[in-house]
Amino acid sequence: MTDQQQKLSDIPAPLHRGADRSAPYPVSRLAPAFDGGALAAEAARAEAMLGARTGAKLRVIADQIKALQREAQKVLAEAREEQALNQAQCAFKRIPGKTYHLYRKSDGRPFFSMLSPDDWGGRSPQEFIGSYRLEADYSWTPAGQAAEPDDTGDLVRQLLLIGGLPVAPA
Repeated sequence: MTDQQQKLSDIPAPLHRGADRSAPYPVSRLAPAFDGGALAAEAARAEAMLGARTGAKLRVIADQIKALQREAQKVLAEAREEQALNQAQCAFKRIPGKTYHLYRKSDGRPFFSMLSPDDWGGRSPQEFIGSYRLEADYSWTPAGQAAEPDDTGDLVRQLLLIGGLPVAPA
């Protein structure tokens, strides 16, 4: 290192590079004074606001967790119901799209029949439990709900339109 370079390196670098008016601290005795108490109060307000925002976000997440837990319990209950339907005795091949009628034998075992209570003339020989439609994915839909329109596709199309994305024809 040369003597000139040594002399230049001994000069302390300014803390702020740029115009004095943009300095984050006073660089002149004419600059406005900073009140330490006001700065501490402002920092305390910022901390309080941070705590409030963080708490609000965590409450939203906690509510979402509770909603997801309820949804998971609902899914598990539906799975248990469908498992019981899948395990019901059946003496014929089940075809998706068809409605089958669930009865209970005198020994308590459930079984599916193609005959509805009306087909028995209103007097079925076994206890009638309910009618179910077998869906294409082999899930079961109670016959009373099978006629309800599924508006999920309509909702998806509306969301795609709102997002400006192309929509496949229905």
